[in-house]
Amino acid sequence: MSDVAVIVGAGPGLGAAVGRRFARAGCAVALLARNPETLSEAEGGVRRAAALAAPPGRVLAQPCDATDAESVAQAFRRVRDALGAAAVLVYNAGAFTRGGILDLDPGVFGAAWRANCLGALLCAQQVLPDMVRSKRGTILLSGATASLRGSALFASLAVGKAGLRALAQSMAREFGPQGIHVAHVVIDGQIGTERARARYPSGRPEASFLQPDALAEQYWQLHIQPPTVWTLELDVRPAVEKF
Repeated sequence: MSDVAVIVGAGPGLGAAVGRRFARAGCAVALLARNPETLSEAEGGVRRAAALAAPPGRVLAQPCDATDAESVAQAFRRVRDALGAAAVLVYNAGAFTRGGILDLDPGVFGAAWRANCLGALLCAQQVLPDMVRSKRGTILLSGATASLRGSALFASLAVGKAGLRALAQSMAREFGPQGIHVAHVVIDGQIGTERARARYPSGRPEASFLQPDALAEQYWQLHIQPPTVWTLELDVRPAVEKF
């Protein structure tokens, strides 16, 4: 498969795992992230996966601030020039600052909303015209427990993630009939990254984490679903997670 897959928010955890999975399937993969360090971490593993594909795949790592319209436009122009039009968009960017309602700085709150919700709109606007012309495409949006429930001290996450879910619903209803599969993934639990494990110096059972590669497989399965059985929303969690 020679589809071009763009992963926005390509850090060393889920973003890198999704990139590796699509690269192994023969897709050309563009990795976009604001932080050059995390982008570099993700790029190495994806390039190794691409090298094992037959034929070897192409990988592009491109700095991008998903909350800035001009940065997004420049990044996607680079993707189109280097790899071609995107057939897959995975929006995995996000931001969160824990805090009570009375303590939340409006600027911080706004920045979280832009990363969690607005950026998805900006990126979708870049890929949808080509997808509409070709009458095919996949847009996958990474949600969270907060997409469904606003908990105390989590308002800056919940508002953006709930908005992202609503955006997915609107996009799916508008563009599904035009051949574009839009799906929202509710990630209910912690992804097992090195950073997440470091928060538990005394250890935490591996079974309590969502494993990045296993989660990435779910994104791949959403992409290859036949249009007669498209999923709009998939919620995933470890078996031991309470819900």
